Amino acid sequence: MSYQDILFSLDAGIARITLNRPEKLNSFTAQMHGELADALIQVAENNARVLVLTGAGRGFCAGQDLNDRQMSTEDAPPDLGETIERYYAPLVMRMRALACPIVVGVNGVAAGAGANIALAGDIVIAKESASFIQAFCRLGLLPDTGGTYILPRLVGHARAMGLSLLGDKLTARQAQDWGLIWQCVADDAFDAELDRLARHFAQAPTRGLAFTKQAINASFTNQLDEQLDLERDLMRELGRTKDYAEGVAAFLAKRPPVFKGE
Repeated sequence: MSYQDILFSLDAGIARITLNRPEKLNSFTAQMHGELADALIQVAENNARVLVLTGAGRGFCAGQDLNDRQMSTEDAPPDLGETIERYYAPLVMRMRALACPIVVGVNGVAAGAGANIALAGDIVIAKESASFIQAFCRLGLLPDTGGTYILPRLVGHARAMGLSLLGDKLTARQAQDWGLIWQCVADDAFDAELDRLARHFAQAPTRGLAFTKQAINASFTNQLDEQLDLERDLMRELGRTKDYAEGVAAFLAKRPPVFKGE
């Protein structure tokens, strides 16, 4: 599939998706959703060891493009529930199901659905000049794209409410201080740090990371005994992998491990 609204590459285990509508701050259209869905399928089917997601130009993503007529009709109000069900919910679920780590590089403003797509990643870094805005309240809407699930789990009830009900801009530095993202990075160091993380995960024990993601995500609904059982079952499988054997051998030989992602 050729892409119009995103850039996609996969090389040496590193998949890269760049939202590519810079003149519209990479806001979502039906076209972009279709391309993203296809690219995420490619990432999974080709066993990428890491996915790097970022935006082109001066913004990460401004959320939904309100001028996209494929999302609504002129004769009747749009069915926003259908939009969620058809586009945004599947996007979040595809990201959550992806086995490899998702590194999100927020290169500029991340607003509305764009903010919550960014926060659905596993490791989120942002330029110091970037910002996050839960802009839904400005339109009489609620934080969708997993926002009402993700925000309180990252920053707690009070801050999730404040961000959602006030729609204030949160700087990248504040986002780091609040635990919303992993790291705020100086603008001139951002690209290098994103590449460093990509190379790190491309050489990491991918299956172990996948099971780590699975266990942490499950912990929000599991009871302690259920979580302990899950840890037991996943560790049993990981103990049989070639990467575990390599990790132990490298540790005993006092050399760097060479993980194959197996």
